[in-house]
Amino acid sequence: MSKYSDIIKDLFLAKYKKGQKRVPFEREDLAITCEKLGYPRIKNLGDIPYSFRFRQKFPQEIIDTAPINSEWIIVGADIAKYEFRLASPAKIEPALNRQKIKIPDSTPEILKMYAPGTDEQALLTRIRYNRLIDIFLGITCYSIQNHFRTTVKGIGQIEVDEIYIGVNKRGAHFVIPCQAKSPGDKFGIAQVLQDIELCNQRYTSAICRPIAIQFTGENDLAILELSVSEKNSVLKLDVVDEKHYSLVPKGGLTANELIIVANKE
Repeated sequence: MSKYSDIIKDLFLAKYKKGQKRVPFEREDLAITCEKLGYPRIKNLGDIPYSFRFRQKFPQEIIDTAPINSEWIIVGADIAKYEFRLASPAKIEPALNRQKIKIPDSTPEILKMYAPGTDEQALLTRIRYNRLIDIFLGITCYSIQNHFRTTVKGIGQIEVDEIYIGVNKRGAHFVIPCQAKSPGDKFGIAQVLQDIELCNQRYTSAICRPIAIQFTGENDLAILELSVSEKNSVLKLDVVDEKHYSLVPKGGLTANELIIVANKE
């Protein structure tokens, strides 16, 4: 990936001026930079910004230009168009000090046999069978799309891990885009931004509530509701709510534990 780092570094430094908080560029700029550096033209130019949006860190020369407590991200600006944006923070991870809420595990045993592990697909499956989005948000939710790819105006092509539609007791409708991460990964603001914009364009009558989910152990997981704010052109990823759950077998939740929980209500 050193080739990608060379390209993105040269492109950024050629366009960046001190004090800028937004640095736009286009896919064709990547091709021009490839030629400038003497690299053969990369067939999938879009993989370069995608890589730095979701997979790898920027070169140190880019990192060093960000103000204290801020960092650069890349966001889609339209088809074949992008922007470097400042964010504070750009990524978050589940807290380490949350009490786990025990939930009887409703995952069919045959699925555990054939789809074990803690990868993103296993996570989405167990979330779905245990209705944990409903439990976390306190509304009735239905999965309508998973691994959904589409094009969003003003951003370009995106993919959402799973989308739920929910309804509360007053009849209000909600759209819940879910971002699933394997253990150790962080949740990124770029994903949340594109999920929100998708919902604003596609589900105009529903309230958008972006969700991030992650295994924290073999049967433990964290769910976070996220939002994005902006001040002085700097983006910020906020945690609206966070809960940690433990999926337990029959007998894993005692009568005494149920009484303690009931007394807290």
